[in-house]
Amino acid sequence: MAHRKAQGSAKNLRDSGPKYLGVKLYSGQPAKAGSILVRQRGTSIMAGENVRVGHDHTLYAIKTGIVKFTKKNKKGFDGQIKKRKVVNVLPA
Repeated sequence: MAHRKAQGSAKNLRDSGPKYLGVKLYSGQPAKAGSILVRQRGTSIMAGENVRVGHDHTLYAIKTGIVKFTKKNKKGFDGQIKKRKVVNVLPA
């Protein structure tokens, strides 16, 4: 018989680091070409004029200008119309 109990490792002591998601430049702020506007999981905010989507759904400016957030009506596959947020970079 063993004279000591087996020592298992704890499984709940590991944690992932913060992802720093969210809006980085707000409406009315100047944006340079290549600057990150929004870091997000999924496309909760859509890319508009002079904005592109990165492989991790990050929105970034492709031209220098002023950031502007708007709303747009989008039709779903079921025919339902929803308002979606759109970020644009308008030339200054």
